[in-house]
Amino acid sequence: MHINDLPTPAVVIDIAALRKNIATMADVHPGKRLRPHIKAHKCSGLAAEQEGAGHSSFTCATPREVLGMIHAGVGNDFLLANEVLDPRRLEALASAQDQALITLAIDSEETLDAAERAGIQNIMIDVNVGLPRCGCDPSIAGRLADSARVRGMTVRGVMGYEGHLMMVNDREEKKKNVRDAMSILALAHEDVGGDIVSAGGTGTYDMFAGTTVNEVQAGSYTLMDTQYAQLGIPFVQAMWVVGTVISSNNKWSVIDVGLKSLGMDHGNP
Repeated sequence: MHINDLPTPAVVIDIAALRKNIATMADVHPGKRLRPHIKAHKCSGLAAEQEGAGHSSFTCATPREVLGMIHAGVGNDFLLANEVLDPRRLEALASAQDQALITLAIDSEETLDAAERAGIQNIMIDVNVGLPRCGCDPSIAGRLADSARVRGMTVRGVMGYEGHLMMVNDREEKKKNVRDAMSILALAHEDVGGDIVSAGGTGTYDMFAGTTVNEVQAGSYTLMDTQYAQLGIPFVQAMWVVGTVISSNNKWSVIDVGLKSLGMDHGNP
């Protein structure tokens, strides 16, 4: 089939570009040094390409992503890097723990209580390192870890997402800010313990030298997007949307790729 024969709108992925991006990242963060975030593509087939490059641990944003990956047979170690309170979703995760290693991010006694009630065995302390979103105050991270261990849970370590720094263009400014954020995470890790210090994303993937971070949660690098393309990082666009012009006049044209087909987080189509 020729690209022009596709029913539109259609997502088109350049496999060569995708594999180049995966190889470039794997050179910097081989094996378990990278825990690819699948929320960027939400596709087990693309995750299998990442697994083929040596990455068997994955980051997920929702319980459904974790369960979908397990069902697809891709990966064996999943971090749900988001807090969950819904008992049904937590119970579904707990019931899948015999099929894969599942770790849940927690940032409060409430999220810890919910995880315990569902039978979650492994948790990671989510620490606020500057992004005003989820994550506990670093000063209580150790207390949460102690509380989890008293309940019989395994505390695998800490995570902290410096998402507020991803789009900083000045590399030296970004490096300094990343170091400062990771210093917060390192201090929390001293109180928490565990083997994992997890952080990062595509925009900061190469800025962890000299920090305690031992796994990076980058995801967008696989397909890239228009914002990350402005940073000059060594990943190429690997995905496009193909559309058809359905109406045209001497002032404008209309295509069949509108607000219902494209995300709005980067602006209007």
